[in-house]
Amino acid sequence: MARSRAAYEYTEAEDKSMRLGFLLIAAGLLSLLGLGCCWLRPALQERGGGGSANCTVLAVRQLGERFACTFSCGAACRGTARYPCLQVLVRTSRSSAPALLHEDERQLRTNPKCSYIPPCARDDQENSENVTYKQKYWKEKVGSQPFTCYFNQHLRPDDVMLKRTHDETVLLHCFLWPVVTFLVGVLIVLLTICAKSLAIRAEAIKKKKHL
Repeated sequence: MARSRAAYEYTEAEDKSMRLGFLLIAAGLLSLLGLGCCWLRPALQERGGGGSANCTVLAVRQLGERFACTFSCGAACRGTARYPCLQVLVRTSRSSAPALLHEDERQLRTNPKCSYIPPCARDDQENSENVTYKQKYWKEKVGSQPFTCYFNQHLRPDDVMLKRTHDETVLLHCFLWPVVTFLVGVLIVLLTICAKSLAIRAEAIKKKKHL
């Protein structure tokens, strides 16, 4: 009787495998829940109602207003500098109304009034030169040439983006790795149970042969 009961008990290695499997299952589920609530849902909301269009530059201008940015010059060295506001107004193939162009969603959230935020340098003059270079780029190199832009009529009807921060690849990885973690955990648990079941059957067959 004691031998039969011991045969159904998991060994230390099998017990560790089961714990690892359940840990991976829990980690996968929690990752999906956390990413869905904190990151994936806002990303899908940004993409919802959006799409791509052809944009054409209408005007490129610098405003007199300057905005603050934070630069870093070492581990314990931080400061504030200023940069001029560059606005690139475009017309999209979806609407005749002018829209303000932005680099991406992150830049739009950081400064919705401007089209470009330069890498923050300690010298205000360097920041101004970076913005002026970008202004020349849109005026001279792009000019009236159409280019692809992205919009969201529900969230930002008066703004368009040059590129998306949350593209299909990022969303795929957001789903992929938690699901893989969950499936690996399930596989470990199933293989451990199957191995234990086969071991018990082999032990039972062995006993029958000896009888």
